Amino acid sequence: MFTERAARPGRPPHTPLRPTWCCRTDGQPWPCGKARLLLRAEYEDDLTGLSVYLAGLMYEAMRDLYHLNPHDAPAPPVLYSRFLAWNRTRHHPPPTCRSCSRGS
Repeated sequence: MFTERAARPGRPPHTPLRPTWCCRTDGQPWPCGKARLLLRAEYEDDLTGLSVYLAGLMYEAMRDLYHLNPHDAPAPPVLYSRFLAWNRTRHHPPPTCRSCSRGS
């Protein structure tokens, strides 16, 4: 579960306010920029785990938001961008062995 290590006393953490899925601190759609930074830091060594966690939260947000207003809820691609697309890692080509590319 998302925990904010750098929460200031007297200020709410950058966690979702359900069922609207806005940030408790800045009112932006969650995960806001600060929440994204904190999540990346918390899951620094497990980005796959972060993707799985965010996918579960995206499902919950989709359910909540469609329940609140089924005719004006965000489209699935919008929720995908909001919850998951920002966490994609850059794919780097695998290192090549120089001796393998030389002819024998």
